Amino acid sequence: LFLQIVHILNMTSAKIISFLLRPEESLHSLQTRIEGETGISTGNQELLLETGICLDPRKPASQCVIDGVRGWDSYMVYLFDKSKTVYDGPFASRSLSDCVNYIVQDSKIQLPIPQLRKVWAEAVHYVIGLKEDYSRLFQGQRAAMLSLLRYNANLIKMKNNMVSASQQLKAKLEFFRQSIRLDLERYSDQMAYGISSEKMLKAWKEMEEKASQCAQAEDIGYLDEQIMALHTEIVELQKSPYARRQGEVMESLEQRAIDLYKQLKTRPPDHAYSDSTDMVKIIVQTVQSQDRVLKELFGHLSKLLGCKQKIIDLLPKIEVALNNIKEADNSVMQMQGKRQREIWHLLKIACTQSSSRSLVSSSLEGTASAPAATWLPHSSSGNAPHPLSSVGAPEDGESFVHVIEENMNYLQLFNSILQEVRQEQNNSMMVS
Repeated sequence: LFLQIVHILNMTSAKIISFLLRPEESLHSLQTRIEGETGISTGNQELLLETGICLDPRKPASQCVIDGVRGWDSYMVYLFDKSKTVYDGPFASRSLSDCVNYIVQDSKIQLPIPQLRKVWAEAVHYVIGLKEDYSRLFQGQRAAMLSLLRYNANLIKMKNNMVSASQQLKAKLEFFRQSIRLDLERYSDQMAYGISSEKMLKAWKEMEEKASQCAQAEDIGYLDEQIMALHTEIVELQKSPYARRQGEVMESLEQRAIDLYKQLKTRPPDHAYSDSTDMVKIIVQTVQSQDRVLKELFGHLSKLLGCKQKIIDLLPKIEVALNNIKEADNSVMQMQGKRQREIWHLLKIACTQSSSRSLVSSSLEGTASAPAATWLPHSSSGNAPHPLSSVGAPEDGESFVHVIEENMNYLQLFNSILQEVRQEQNNSMMVS
């Protein structure tokens, strides 16, 4: 009673295989045993619980079995082959017993009532088995649907992250473009009388081009379209009538078979004989109904697995898109920081030049005030004549020549100071 037995329904063959679990057996060990029975490699095996949860390879194989009688007797694990997305059902129905096959071959054969009870009991068991086979396969389809919905929820989460990151990148790019466009305009306006740097101008234009390249990362429209189309397809599969149980006809036939058997039991066990026409009709109708619903079930299951494979193929593409967006976002932020540092460096140069010009103008004013006295001869009366009033006198002509020579000296001093300022400006721009 303490043994743990796992029942695995192979959805590719509609057959049940059971394994006795060894103490502390790993899931990989169980999968190796499954591979030996089914031929499905461990890498292609997908084991799902009824809830659509995939078994965790880090946990022991006992996770397949739940506590209680139901877990011991009828709890199923559903095996899928990940290398296949189209299942070829319907599969052959369970085989008939010799007794049931005997009446199916000739439904009008007369049998004694005691013997007929035994045959009909097996026939009822066969009809119930057909219905239960469909119920198990439908539960496997439901597990596949729940697994698909889990994958879809993960896809939607990643899609929302991608869209959010794309919108943030788009906003940053728009801000960066407008900022650098304004900077280039203001830079062009001040080039004639302010600071100029061809190296910086080239770098800013390269930033503008690189921003245009980064804009390609925000284009996720093609992925968004695929995800929306896939989402619509999944919703249609959920709404499909084949997503719901289709075994009502089989259940009705099962009840009819049970009622026939109950009627036969009430008949006295005398020497009367009877045929099996009514029971054989129920058997045939149940087989036909199972064939129809299984065909629909496996068609729907193939669509579910196809959608799931599309999601599996889309997830890496979304990861790549997210990485591209993050890289573009980092590039934009780095360019923004570099541009701001260059602007502050320009401001530093401008302040340095402004200070230099203030010093030059103040030194010029100081030097120009000293020779002003040479233009004015000393006079005891305090009335200074005009400096050019005595140009005609010879002795005054010598003074005039002296004044011109002094002014030439001042002009040479001024020119040398201007050359030093320009040299300092060029040095600053070369450093930039």
